Amino acid sequence: MMFQHVFAEMNDMLDEITRHYPVAQGVHKQDLGHKWNLLKHMSDGIIEEWLCFEEKMGILRQNWGSPEESQELEPPDLVMKNDAFVKGQGYYKLLMYPQAMGQFEHVLEQFPNSFLTHAYLGMCHLHMGQHEAADSQFQQVLKGAANKRLRGIIYNALGCIEANRGVRVKAKEYFTMAHHSDPSLPEPLANLEACMHHSGKLQFGNQLSSLI
Repeated sequence: MMFQHVFAEMNDMLDEITRHYPVAQGVHKQDLGHKWNLLKHMSDGIIEEWLCFEEKMGILRQNWGSPEESQELEPPDLVMKNDAFVKGQGYYKLLMYPQAMGQFEHVLEQFPNSFLTHAYLGMCHLHMGQHEAADSQFQQVLKGAANKRLRGIIYNALGCIEANRGVRVKAKEYFTMAHHSDPSLPEPLANLEACMHHSGKLQFGNQLSSLI
């Protein structure tokens, strides 16, 4: 990164002060004190500039959305009005997952970068016990989706996959990430508790409709 060399020099200077200042005397001690003041000034300046930069980025995100959020090339409204998507969602709500899967696959032929469609397709695979296929679809979502609720739903689903595989440590990590992504989601905390106590049914996919 462009600032790595600056921070490397600052760290070297700080290490020098740490090693020598306690025993330094006279001119040497004054020189180390000068270096400390210089580092303090640089640190304060960097923090001030960074806060200003973050404020500008916040204004941009609020007014226009961030480039990360625009990685889904297909307009969500256009995808959700697609006949195959509407049919797929209907089948999904009726728990007819094979039929829903076929519809969502048709949607992806036309809108390959629709994160919401990848999420629904992954959930279909998950409900059918096809964990590898589900994992593959969920990873597609995490590659670019910025929506915190969607990411929370996907992390929760991945936690369920790991729990079913018996990898409870990884499952707990995913459930925790899901909760941090969207604390309003009830599923991750319920699943985390079920995972910790080795009891209860894992919950996933119940919040997808809230994204529509």
